[in-house]
Amino acid sequence: MTLTLPGFAHVYSGKVRDLYAPLGDDGAPRTDRLLLVASDRISAYDFVLRSQIPDKGAVLTQLSLWWFDQLADLVPNQIVSTDVPEQVAGRAVLVERLDMVPVECIARAYLTGGGLSEYERDGAVSGVELPAGLVDGDRLPKPVFTPTTKAPVGEHDLPMTYDEVTAKVGPDLAARVRDLTVRILDRSNEIAAPRGILIADTKVEFGVRADGEIVLADEVLTPDSSRFWPAVSWEPGHPQASYDKQYVRDWLTSPASGWDRASGEEPPELPQDVVGQTRDRYVEAYEQLTGRTFRP
Repeated sequence: MTLTLPGFAHVYSGKVRDLYAPLGDDGAPRTDRLLLVASDRISAYDFVLRSQIPDKGAVLTQLSLWWFDQLADLVPNQIVSTDVPEQVAGRAVLVERLDMVPVECIARAYLTGGGLSEYERDGAVSGVELPAGLVDGDRLPKPVFTPTTKAPVGEHDLPMTYDEVTAKVGPDLAARVRDLTVRILDRSNEIAAPRGILIADTKVEFGVRADGEIVLADEVLTPDSSRFWPAVSWEPGHPQASYDKQYVRDWLTSPASGWDRASGEEPPELPQDVVGQTRDRYVEAYEQLTGRTFRP
């Protein structure tokens, strides 16, 4: 459900975020700025679930802001201001409006999830060949860039090879977003590991300014866009415990949910204990990484 925000016009709603354009003095939406609002919605398996996770939008926003600061020397970001309407305070930011790169930029430091499925089928992920004999949770020899398409809401993102990214955006931009994505994952693990968290993989979004400069956009290194694992319990050979929404995915595919992923039907509502424990995981990830107490 979109909000009525005085001085802003609703532009678009995605799985989790709602975009609003500030109105200019003439009452028309500005074309250089957007208000990015993170909701408490949660998605899984290409569905936006009926259940919401309390405070999730605030966690995503505040954790992203913290990470933008940690990465500022690697890549500029699109944040203009955190001075936003009171209705969305703590879970919204005013950002530059950019020409977005039409690719989901993903880097993997560990093998799991969809990457593991590809590897078991092809021995490669997004066309990147990997050593034989790897198992779920294995650390890769070095992080790899494994992009996907950026599908509309309700459709599946599909693996892309680097050559396909090059054909879509050109060789210069493809090389720059590949290198930045891997560097961001490397830097994030350098920061997170001493705090007891392993970042298995992450998805980042980039935009391009009018002068051609690449800018880090949307969210970064949150439990929605990354897999966070407790370092103390990491053990290859099986699925890992996590701080992210994998907990929701696991419940949905368990007998307890009664949902058949292959049916095409909408998933059921989440039980309150799953909602509560998912919120706790998001908050714990924020507090463990930042060293701050979470305040909505």
